[in-house]
This record gives sequence, C-alpha cells and structure tokens, in this order.
Amino acid sequence: MAGAHTLAETERQVNERLAGMTIDFKAMAITSNLFRAATAVRNHLERTVLAPHGLSWTAFVVLWVVWIWEPIETRQIAEEGGFSKATLTGVLSTLESRKLAVRKKSKDDGRLVLVELTPAGRKLMQELFPEFNQQEQFVANAVDASNRDDAAEVLRRITKNIEENA
Repeated sequence: MAGAHTLAETERQVNERLAGMTIDFKAMAITSNLFRAATAVRNHLERTVLAPHGLSWTAFVVLWVVWIWEPIETRQIAEEGGFSKATLTGVLSTLESRKLAVRKKSKDDGRLVLVELTPAGRKLMQELFPEFNQQEQFVANAVDASNRDDAAEVLRRITKNIEENA
C-alpha cells in the first residue's frame, strides 16, 4: 500500500467526492494509477535493492545515467534523471565521498563538468543491476507475459506524448 488508504478505498472516496462533476474518470484513473504504480515500484526497489547498498532512488538514477552515458555533463544527468541541478550537486557529493563517481572539467569547454564512475562505481553497478532487474521482473509479473510488450508500449506512448507536447 503506497498511502494510508488502499487503492479500492481511494477510488471509492474519489467517486463519492466527485459525483456530479463533469470529469473524465478514465483519464483520471490512468493518471492516478500510473502515479500510484510508479510510487509503489520506486518504494519497493528502494527497500529491496537500493537500501542494502546504502543508495537512495536518486543516487541510483545518477549512477545508472552515468553508467550508461559516461562521460556525461551534469546538466544532462539532471535532465535524464528529472531532478534539479541542486539535487544533483548533493547526490554527486555523496557519491564522490563514497568513491563511486568523479566530476571533472571538460577538456573542450572548461565551464562544463563531466561525470564518470570510478572503478568501484562501475563494479557496484555491474553487481547491483542484476539484483535490480530481478525486482523489475517481480514488478512485471503483475502483467501477464503475453501483455508485457503492449504494457511497455502504452507507457512509452504516454511518455512520448508528454515529451513532445511539453
């Protein structure tokens, strides 16, 4: 349960509160259930995989983005991760203190800061990601195997619609 109330309790209360209003309940259900699902997945992954490694969700996202794209500029990490540069600065300081990542000035443009993982950071991601993926499999098991491609495509379309119309 993501909050103090179950999904069924919340839906029942919303229907009562909004009775008589001209509302697109299907659109609201998609949006609110997407939010609740994302929160539940994030909390599950933090609890089962990340906390034992001393990582927050944001720290993992930073490690993931850097691992995939390194070297990468700090502004690109913030954009990819969907958080502010101020948040990124704090997370990078923590990751640097744990010797998992390093910041370096760009050789091409001294105003830009690039981030790379350290060997310890790469080793952590190589060990951590299979554990993470096991829990992704657990999450995906809520969707029948024959519908997983369609479910992933629907989520891609939602993301693309927002990105293209932002």
